[in-house]
Amino acid sequence: MSQIDPGTSSWLRLRNDREALRLFLEHGALTRSRLGELSGMSKPTATQMIARLERAELLHPVGEVAGSRGPSAVSWGVRDDQVTGVAVNMLDDGIQAVLVDALGAEHPTVEVPTHGEHRSPERDVGRAIQAACTASRVDRRTVETVVVGLQAAVSGDADTLSLTDSLPGWPSSGSRARIETGLGVSAMLENDVNLATMAERSFGVAQEAGSFALLWIGVGLGVGIDLDGVIHRGAHGGAGEIGYLTVSAGPGEPGAVTTSLLGSAFVSELAGAPRYPAGLAALAADDGALRTIAERIAVTIEPVLAVLDPQLVVLGGPTSLAGGGRLAELVAARTRSDERPMPEVRLSSTGDSAVLAGARSLVVEQIRTRLEDRIPTQ
Repeated sequence: MSQIDPGTSSWLRLRNDREALRLFLEHGALTRSRLGELSGMSKPTATQMIARLERAELLHPVGEVAGSRGPSAVSWGVRDDQVTGVAVNMLDDGIQAVLVDALGAEHPTVEVPTHGEHRSPERDVGRAIQAACTASRVDRRTVETVVVGLQAAVSGDADTLSLTDSLPGWPSSGSRARIETGLGVSAMLENDVNLATMAERSFGVAQEAGSFALLWIGVGLGVGIDLDGVIHRGAHGGAGEIGYLTVSAGPGEPGAVTTSLLGSAFVSELAGAPRYPAGLAALAADDGALRTIAERIAVTIEPVLAVLDPQLVVLGGPTSLAGGGRLAELVAARTRSDERPMPEVRLSSTGDSAVLAGARSLVVEQIRTRLEDRIPTQ
């Protein structure tokens, strides 16, 4: 909240207006009477709040509600054309992007190819923003914020990236600054599995879990770590990069990184497919293949179980979704132990757009904060 002396009329007015905006965002279109009921304010005060928010171009009339007595009442709603954002997911072979507005409405997801393109943070994200705006027929100038999911270890405070195998042209430091300077938007860079973990906490199978680990199995591997609702990123953003962990095959035997045990190359070979993710659908009907994958998952997550002792393990990513509930059952059976309590193992319920869903939720929060900041203090 702006620096206004608490208890003054300006402070009270600003507090009331922000509460009114929050109610419109939470409940959708409201009449003056309904706003008064929800806020506990009188009808005259509710009318004044609506008038101030309309003058600030934050509200507009969206319809009428017929009353049991007297004329119809005007209903008001938050304007979704003042501030927008874009959620971006950087993939190995392209970019996914979707426009986000203050109301969290559904917009088309676009796919932007990267093959043969000159790559850089500002070029990749700029193309994604423009494609999302074009698909939704939204003015590019309304985009003020972007959240980008990356297959990399991200240190947001230091603006550094590491383990950037799938990001040609992206420097190890300064990528966020280049996006913000080059595109004129506020940017947040986040590990893609962390974003999927946020989505699982918000509306997936982990909503009630005290702590959980999401094992993402796709082209590579990653673990998202949620400790009582807080994502654990580590000192340099590298927590959960389990795909780079070397697992020994036995005493004196050479080890292998877990990505080679469970990544896309192994899964494609197991499915008899020429290229990942082709052929994944066949896995659901191949119990032998699922048992092989479950065995390797058990080896991969053993360090996670030993160090974190999570209440729940969620299996996410294309390979897990293809294996379905049966794969989760096999992993639970394989990791069961009489020596220690074991976590429940469940299949992700956020679908194949979990990374974008997590990014969208962050963009919505940022847009709403920006709208609050537009409420005048006088």
